[in-house]
Amino acid sequence: MSLTRVHNLSISLDGFATGEPQSAEAPFGHAGERLHEWMFATRFWDADGGTAGIDDAFAERHSIGIGAEIMGANKFGPPGWHDDPDWKGWWGPNPPFHTPTFVLTHHTRPPMEMEGGTTFSFLDATPAEALETAKEAASGQDVRLGGGATVVRDFVAAGLVDHMHLVQVPVLLGRGVRVWDGLEALEDTYAIEAVSSPSGVTHLTFTRKP
Repeated sequence: MSLTRVHNLSISLDGFATGEPQSAEAPFGHAGERLHEWMFATRFWDADGGTAGIDDAFAERHSIGIGAEIMGANKFGPPGWHDDPDWKGWWGPNPPFHTPTFVLTHHTRPPMEMEGGTTFSFLDATPAEALETAKEAASGQDVRLGGGATVVRDFVAAGLVDHMHLVQVPVLLGRGVRVWDGLEALEDTYAIEAVSSPSGVTHLTFTRKP
C-alpha cells in the first residue's frame, strides 16, 4: 500500500521550519542554512566528503521508494514567483526529485517537464485531492511531502500522513513558520521515537499507529 511520508524536515527547538522573511536571496529567511547544516555534512548530500553515521542513515531514507512528491508554493519559490513566467524552481534544469512533483498553489500554470524525470504540475486542491492525484502518479510507490511547514501541518491535521521524520536542530529562531501549531496530542495517533546524534540534532520519527 502506498504511504505518505515526510523526510528530513528540519525544525528549530521552538518548532520553526523556516525563518522570515523569505526571499530569492534568503530562501529560509533569517534562519539561513542553520537548520540544514547537519545534512550538508552527510554522505547523502556530499558523496565524496560527507560522513556516514546516524545522520546519513536517516537522510538517505528520503529517496527510497518514492514515486511522487507534493510541495507547497513557498518551497517552489520565493513570494511572487507566480508572476515570473520563467521561474522554474530553485534547483536548476535537473531538480533532485526525479518523479512527478505537485506544487500546491492558487496560481496554476501548465506542467513543466524538467531534466532527470521531474515534471512539476501545479494544483489548486485540498490536501486529500492533491494526495489522490499524487498517488495515481506514483504508480504504487510512496508519496513524499516535501514541505514546507504549512503543507506538512495541513496534511497531518487532515489525517493523511503515515510516516514523518523531523530533525530538531539546537537553534532558536523565535519567528517564522512553525510545524506544531494546531497539532496537539499527536502522541495519540503516532508512535514517536527520538534518536540523538553526535552532531547535536535529534531525529524524531512519527509512525501512524494501527
